[in-house]
Amino acid sequence: MRTQNRRKFITESAALSLVGVGAATRPVRGASAPLGANDAVRVAVVGLHGKGAHHIEMFKAVPGVRLTALCDPDENVLAKAVTGLSGQNVKVEPFADIRKLLESKEVDAISIATPNHWHSLMTVWACQAGKDVYVEKPVSHCVWEGRKAVEAGRKYGRIVQAGTQSRSDVALQELAQLLKKGELGKILRIRGFCYKRRRSIGKVAGPQTIPAGINYDLWTGPAPIGPLWRRELHYDWHWVWPTGNGDIGNQGVHEMDMCRWMGGYDKLPPRVFSIGGRFGYDDDATTPNTLISVLDYEPAPIIFEVRGLPQASGSESMSNYRGIRIGFVVECENGYFAGGGGGGWIYDPAGKRVRQLASTGGDDHVANFIQAVRSRKTSDLNADIQEGHLSSALCHLGNITHRLGTQLTGAEIQEKLKSRADLTETFTRFSEHLTANGVDMGKVTPVLGPVLEMIPEEERFESKSENDLGAWANQLIKDSYRHPYVVPEQV
Repeated sequence: MRTQNRRKFITESAALSLVGVGAATRPVRGASAPLGANDAVRVAVVGLHGKGAHHIEMFKAVPGVRLTALCDPDENVLAKAVTGLSGQNVKVEPFADIRKLLESKEVDAISIATPNHWHSLMTVWACQAGKDVYVEKPVSHCVWEGRKAVEAGRKYGRIVQAGTQSRSDVALQELAQLLKKGELGKILRIRGFCYKRRRSIGKVAGPQTIPAGINYDLWTGPAPIGPLWRRELHYDWHWVWPTGNGDIGNQGVHEMDMCRWMGGYDKLPPRVFSIGGRFGYDDDATTPNTLISVLDYEPAPIIFEVRGLPQASGSESMSNYRGIRIGFVVECENGYFAGGGGGGWIYDPAGKRVRQLASTGGDDHVANFIQAVRSRKTSDLNADIQEGHLSSALCHLGNITHRLGTQLTGAEIQEKLKSRADLTETFTRFSEHLTANGVDMGKVTPVLGPVLEMIPEEERFESKSENDLGAWANQLIKDSYRHPYVVPEQV
């Protein structure tokens, strides 16, 4: 079908919550004892299979921090991490259940490196339990729950840092100030890029066995629970909607955050739309591997591109735009900046390098969090939860318009974009990229997401009836949660 049955889609999406929404089971509230100047900050790392191992090393490297606990629903991963620390004379208490961990009086702060669908709920629960929080990107799985994480941090006076470490990069801090002062003239548009190789996750013929040692109920948490329909439980959760957000919400959220930061935007855009799909292979993933998301801020839009296929069939190299594969380009009246988390260059209008901004790489991001934990000043944070929420929400908005889109031919899409030269150029490169990967643009029908108008201050879409596109989109602003793993309406 060329036109998606949106009502059917929304109904099926809501039905994925196999157990109804109920009141959240909250950890016992309370606060850790106030820290003295010489007291160690006691940290627990939650989620150990991938990024969590890096979190352990990051916090170990910060003076005045002591790891006291680890948490993961995979008993094999948990035991390996505990044993590894024991061999370094670091004794930690193991937990499978985050709720039990949050009852511990030996923990001042938690570091969250779980799959995306757990991030906001764990943040809310930790704030209610009197713990400070370092939470990986994206800080949410949907727009609504990200706002709840912000509200919880504010209500309980907690220090909550988003894991967008480029906010601690002095080169990008300098660039943000240069752009704010108008030293390159008016910003015309901001382009973000996540060109990162993503291969097929394969296709299974039936439900897969849950790996031994995993408490699948705890691993699934607030998401719908059901049979495993992919080869790998771990990591490939990024590419299915109930637990992941595609690469725009995985790697891309870093670059999206930089784009929004450089634009100086402190709320959601007035409108969004998208073009994309999953091309080059047929697998069990449901998120797009090629996507253009337009966050149509005024006067300078953010045009964000995701590509998971290589530069061309048979190549392992990735495409680039002005030399950027993973990063951003700020196009201004008097030149442009091209770079990312590794710093970059300011160019004149002719493309000549004018000035390099040398990067520190954001290595001090965790230390910045600990500094704020000690000072108790949210203003000391380089990436306060509010910043993490807004940037994560932009990624979710791009996904929402994609999920409500209609399949059209490339010619039909070009016709609809003809009034916007910047988008026509972007879609032309999109088409050329797919053609170079053996995709016949005369046969495939990319999904053109609808232009969705927003009420930025309310963080929802405009809707004039119960059945218009805005109403359907608003149903995707908030997840359905599985009792007892429910993000509460009132934190």
